[in-house]
Amino acid sequence: MEYLPLLMFVAICLVLLLGYPVAFSLAGTSLAFALIGLATGHFDAAFLHALPNRIYGTMGNNSLVAVPLFVLMGVMLEKSRIAEDLLHSMSRVFGGVRGGLGLSVVVVGMLLAASTGIVGATVVTMGLMSLPSMLKQGYSPALATGTICATGTLGQIIPPSIALVLLGDILSSAYSQAQLNMGIFTPKTVSIGDLFLGAIIPGLVLVLLYCAYLVLHARCKPDAAPIGSDRQTIAVGEVVRSLLPPMALILAVLGSILAGIATPTEAAGVGALGATLLALLRNQLSLTRLREVVLSTTEVTAMVFMILIGAAVFSLVFRGFGGEEMVESLFRQLPGGVFGATLVVMLVIFLLGFILDFIEITFVVVPIVGPVLLTLGVDPIWLGVMIALNLQTSFLTPPFGFALFYLRGVAPPEVLTSDIYRGVAPFVAIQLLLMGVLALWPQLATWLPYTLMR
Repeated sequence: MEYLPLLMFVAICLVLLLGYPVAFSLAGTSLAFALIGLATGHFDAAFLHALPNRIYGTMGNNSLVAVPLFVLMGVMLEKSRIAEDLLHSMSRVFGGVRGGLGLSVVVVGMLLAASTGIVGATVVTMGLMSLPSMLKQGYSPALATGTICATGTLGQIIPPSIALVLLGDILSSAYSQAQLNMGIFTPKTVSIGDLFLGAIIPGLVLVLLYCAYLVLHARCKPDAAPIGSDRQTIAVGEVVRSLLPPMALILAVLGSILAGIATPTEAAGVGALGATLLALLRNQLSLTRLREVVLSTTEVTAMVFMILIGAAVFSLVFRGFGGEEMVESLFRQLPGGVFGATLVVMLVIFLLGFILDFIEITFVVVPIVGPVLLTLGVDPIWLGVMIALNLQTSFLTPPFGFALFYLRGVAPPEVLTSDIYRGVAPFVAIQLLLMGVLALWPQLATWLPYTLMR
């Protein structure tokens, strides 16, 4: 019976693989195991009595209000064709450079990721906009698809990211719990804004590494990344008009957080309003489009919060079976101490990224392992950034990476799945390199938040 928590976790993964909805798989499987525990006398029903308070706490959590607002901002920008105009302008700016279109895709992908924060939307949007152009210009299918997949997943790490919002909220609770477990009754806090700040430098370094790889690849294999045929000069004013709207929106959102003017939730409201105004100014906001945006936002938000409720049931049942103590005991017995425990967690999260979305991993896995690792002395900001990078790498890794499936769905038939796999391999290596650097120098993630926010 002591292994019931692990059996429950495995059972949930199997149910999810069968294709059942995530929220109901979490809640239903957990309740089934709770009934088994009640029947055998190994579970206390008092744990389930705490569920209404958990749900009420979720409803009153001001930080989670940022989720629908950031989703609204992203969907609105996706519909307003800002990224399409920006890609056209950037391709003309880099038109005389070998591999210039690839560099344009990375730059636009970075700005789109910072604007939407949703991996699937970014990959599909960039695939529809840039893949036909890259193939027409003579780019190798592998390089084109690899670049699009990699830049599409930047929404996982570049703030404001939905993944970072959810991770920040979960890690905040885990950090408080870890300090209480250590007997610290005036705990320090970690916020979503701290995680945003921690992700800025690693995110920018990742973009620079992508660009360096494209430049190097274009030099070594000129046929794979030819010079663009469109070498028309472009006026500075046209570039500014293309860059200004997304840059202004990003600066308004992140700048208000960095300056301490607004909380992440308030900044999300600024972003949602700003995206709506941009759509209005570009005459891209009809009643039909507004209805599409609102419906899409409602669907994503409802999914997130239903999963959160299902994860709350799972968490309570897992705790009722003594799962937390079992995980902590297991980690303390691992060779290598804190490093060994962290490595095992990262490997597990990486593998789960093949079958679970970041939302499920954030709500199910992080609450289990987070308090334990934080009790062992792991920095919460560094841990959050590493988990985000880890999931981003998992989403890129063949054969099960979600980003590969998203692009496969919009790629033309002449682009083979093997091309996509070969194309993303160097970018996966770059991701792993950055994770290794971040493990050696945690200051890449911790310096900025501890300098500005402490």
